[in-house]
Amino acid sequence: MFLDWRDELALKSKRQADYALTILGTVLGWAKERGKITVNPCERIGRVYNGTRVDFVWSIEDESAFLRSAPPHLHLPLLLALWTGQRQGDLLRLTWNAYNGSEIRLRQSKSIGRHRRLVNVVIPVGAPLKAALDEAAKNKRSPIVLLNSDGRPWTEDGFRTSFNKARNKAGVVGLTFNDLRGTAVTRLALEGASEAQIVSITGHALNDVHSILDAHYLHRDPELARAAIHKLELGYAKRLAGTKTGTDSSK
Repeated sequence: MFLDWRDELALKSKRQADYALTILGTVLGWAKERGKITVNPCERIGRVYNGTRVDFVWSIEDESAFLRSAPPHLHLPLLLALWTGQRQGDLLRLTWNAYNGSEIRLRQSKSIGRHRRLVNVVIPVGAPLKAALDEAAKNKRSPIVLLNSDGRPWTEDGFRTSFNKARNKAGVVGLTFNDLRGTAVTRLALEGASEAQIVSITGHALNDVHSILDAHYLHRDPELARAAIHKLELGYAKRLAGTKTGTDSSK
């Protein structure tokens, strides 16, 4: 009955169908906790809307186009996101005290269900980001790192609007600032970083990073396949050379 009702709503809007089912599930959950009913039939009903954006990754060309076109005060937010893999809100709250010249010590505010918990991450700063941060530090106008064109801290809505305008002007299509977080995960993995290493930088849960890479990124990237075949070629050549000389060159 509930599935039929949800599916009928989904014909008009999958997102609204899931939202309606969530509300109903909350009400039935309340009734179950108080002994009014014994079973909540909505507990195991899956969603019909998949709002994930993990397929959307900024390419090097997208990054370059944005940096060529966007105003200077939007360059640092892009680089921070690409080199730290942090959420927009945490980056907009970032203070200069968090940067010591070689590392960023950041406290993430992470939502877990109805609760929020703080996650501390220590992020070594790569050379391109360090250059941008050190240049910006010469003209500090606020304890907050990222400022708008008036030299004031951003509001989330104001930043999103300005960033999207600059992105559109640069001709970058179908990508958002939030997609930079997944892009950072992807780039780290493609350069050989382990899932544990990625987690230590981005603050994702280990299972989340594994799911992101396994389900959406790595099997689609041809560079990873080329790197794997190159490693296979090198290993095969070493073993072949070893058989010709009577030794196992793999040892």
